[in-house]
Amino acid sequence: MNPLIASGLPSHGTSTALSVNLNKVALLRNTRTLTIPSVTHAARLAIEAGAQGITVHPRPDQRHIRTHDVHDLAAMLKAHPHIEYNIEGNPFHNLMDLVRELRPHQATFVPDSVEQSTSDHGWSLPEDNEALRPLIDECHALGVRVSLFMDPLPEAMAQARLIGADRVELYTEAYARSHAEGAGTPQHAALLACYTAAAEAALAVGLGLNAGHDLNRDNLTAFLRAVPGVQEVSIGHALIADALELGLTETVRDYLRCIHRAHA
Repeated sequence: MNPLIASGLPSHGTSTALSVNLNKVALLRNTRTLTIPSVTHAARLAIEAGAQGITVHPRPDQRHIRTHDVHDLAAMLKAHPHIEYNIEGNPFHNLMDLVRELRPHQATFVPDSVEQSTSDHGWSLPEDNEALRPLIDECHALGVRVSLFMDPLPEAMAQARLIGADRVELYTEAYARSHAEGAGTPQHAALLACYTAAAEAALAVGLGLNAGHDLNRDNLTAFLRAVPGVQEVSIGHALIADALELGLTETVRDYLRCIHRAHA
């Protein structure tokens, strides 16, 4: 039975897709010389629970997702052609070699440095235009959709479209921090309005819209209600943390409920 139907949730349709980031599953596994927890098994559980996508962000130091994980997931997902495979990373580091070999559904370009513990800013456009354009063109030649990790700056969206990006992923850490500090404050409302304006600017120039970074069960519904047209959210850290309490299957279903409430 379709797990969405079994859990009382609608199928994806025109709603926002949930892509589960598995980096933290790999991080836990890498603390021992064992094969548990299994990244591919976690992916299967997420898919069976109703997730519409799988995301990984392999970094050059392989501190969590490793090269073999990216290949193992690609092989496993051949049995699930309706599930989107999204590989994130810096296209000037190790990302493009994986894109050329595996041709995932989506490549998300993230401007992180080797030293960063996690992504903390978007691309600077138009400053990065010249460097990014040929890599975007190459992805398109391979049949791969490109999403650019971006801060919520409305004026940058036309530049992202100009260099050929298909989508942008709005970097939501500032929103998540503000929501936790005071969701009802004027400051939070003003920040959320920036995300709304950036989304509207992206949609106006024909960009698809993704979002991610520190979205969780407390703030996801409010974000999706305020920000129009979000096609996909990529969630990892909070989702895996919740899974320690609820189990991965129920956690994925609960995030899907958050999405459903936003679109109801």
